[in-house]
Amino acid sequence: MGIANYLTFTRILISPIFLFIYTEYAYLGIDPTYLPYILLFLLGISELSDVCDGYFARRYNEVTDLGKILDPMADSIYRISLFLTFTLPPIRLPLVLIFIFLYRDSIISTLRTICALKGFALAARPSGKLKAAIQAIAAFMVILLLIPYSLGYLSMETLHLTSTIIVSIAAIYTLFSGVDYIYANRHYIRQLLMTKKDPATHS
Repeated sequence: MGIANYLTFTRILISPIFLFIYTEYAYLGIDPTYLPYILLFLLGISELSDVCDGYFARRYNEVTDLGKILDPMADSIYRISLFLTFTLPPIRLPLVLIFIFLYRDSIISTLRTICALKGFALAARPSGKLKAAIQAIAAFMVILLLIPYSLGYLSMETLHLTSTIIVSIAAIYTLFSGVDYIYANRHYIRQLLMTKKDPATHS
């Protein structure tokens, strides 16, 4: 457990905190006009930890098997939790968009794990890194929309529609990145799916 893995755990821990503050800000005594800034701060910390954990792992030679598994898992947990939170009022994202994120990450993670157990690693794709950046930008934009909404300059209907459009673009690219990942690693996946038949024995 080096500093890189601690940073990775930070993203996992922030996920329920983000949800709790978003849904229970009134109970916590947070002014609605301050809420977007608090959410932006939490999102910024999460994204910063995502950037820094890889840097520190390489800088201090802390690249571990745990980190290789934990880092993509933490990314999936915190980003899916983030967008799942946005399905609640006032943003109210369509749940189907979150299922696209969930299914893509689940399929790719399962393939990566099974292939690793078989002794070959699936190569990362630039589209995967771009997918993470697009999702982060989409989340920032949605939270920024809460600022004019909290001040009464943006209606709930406009907030809902604009947020849905923004996250739909991220979901479409997320789907594309999943297809790109599978296609680029199709030879490894073919090896995974191939089964050898035992020669029949006859007495």
